[in-house]
Amino acid sequence: MNHDIRKSRVELLNRAARERILLLDGAKGAMIQTYGLTEEDYRGSRFATFTHDLKGNHDLLAITKPSVLTDIHDAFLDSGSDIIQTNTFNAQRISQADYGCEHLSVEINIAAARVARESADKFSTAEKPRWVVGSVGPTNKTASLSPDVNDPGYRAITFDELVSSYREQIAGLLEGGVDALIIETIFDTLNAKAAGFAAESVFDDVGYRVPLWFSGTITDKSGRTLTGQTTEAFWHSLRHTKPFAIGLNCALGAADLRQYVADLSRVADTLVSTHPNAGLPNAFGGYDDSPEYMAGVLSEFAEAGLINIVGGCCGVSPKHIKAIAGAVKGHKPRTVPVLPRYMRLSGLEPFTIDRQSLQHVVAAHLSQKNNHPALACAALAGALNCAPDWIGVASQAEGFDWRMLS
Repeated sequence: MNHDIRKSRVELLNRAARERILLLDGAKGAMIQTYGLTEEDYRGSRFATFTHDLKGNHDLLAITKPSVLTDIHDAFLDSGSDIIQTNTFNAQRISQADYGCEHLSVEINIAAARVARESADKFSTAEKPRWVVGSVGPTNKTASLSPDVNDPGYRAITFDELVSSYREQIAGLLEGGVDALIIETIFDTLNAKAAGFAAESVFDDVGYRVPLWFSGTITDKSGRTLTGQTTEAFWHSLRHTKPFAIGLNCALGAADLRQYVADLSRVADTLVSTHPNAGLPNAFGGYDDSPEYMAGVLSEFAEAGLINIVGGCCGVSPKHIKAIAGAVKGHKPRTVPVLPRYMRLSGLEPFTIDRQSLQHVVAAHLSQKNNHPALACAALAGALNCAPDWIGVASQAEGFDWRMLS
């Protein structure tokens, strides 16, 4: 893709996000299932004698049956989507290994990006441009947890292995012409960090960058990711990447996701997105939230000023997107807040060192006999951009004047 064209598209995307709530697309997997594809459809002529079963490898359709993906992209664009995602959620070699297709990772990503690009360009106009984001899923492995309850220290994947796999995928997506990358359905923040690191590495290789977008998933009503982080802690873990957007998707329906999107909207000084499921899965694996119901719930999100980008995940069809488009039309996008400069840390919980908590942090440092109080306070003061004369005060550990911290 021409560098000037790429740059212009990114500028238009940023401008549009300031002007209105942008519409993402919906579920690829659920839509693909409506086609009733057979093993032969997934194989095509190229893989007719392939040694592994391929039915269910939706990502491979970019090579063997791209017309299905074109139909789905076109349906979402026709329903009002401003942004469509590539059909590459599992297109890295880690997930593709389940089908013996790990060697096809780069090819799949290039092909899928080109299919999406063609549809987006077909629907784009000067008044309503359309964009393609490269979908980067979480893989089927976690870098933070052991899959073996008898060996909690074991990991099925390393950070470096994740980076290597993600590098291949992201390089393919960029070659195929995506406008941005969405690292989505994040259940393990360490996996997401690997994807972000891989993206920056590829940007260095190709000599340009595209916007990075992260979207986590709250696994149940506890309000935490699978690896235990709260929404705010999740944001603190990724804010150093300066993402184009941060959001939540999957797992829950829109109504159940609302409080966590509100939390994210409060703490994130970037765009906020959400693309929830059409409710929780029913006993038959389907999703029961109607287009009208889902649109009504997400309309309240927009009215409350919580979101900049909205779409759908599992069970969300073009009919849902059309209803959501009508529901949020006319609502102003969320105003990105300007937040005070504090040190923001995270483990499972967030920890913000502000003026209120600073004296407790410094007291903890000074209470340790072997600590260096001046250096500790200097580090904290530097992080908070605080008055330098605190350093001198801190050096007088015995007579510390706490009023300086109020």
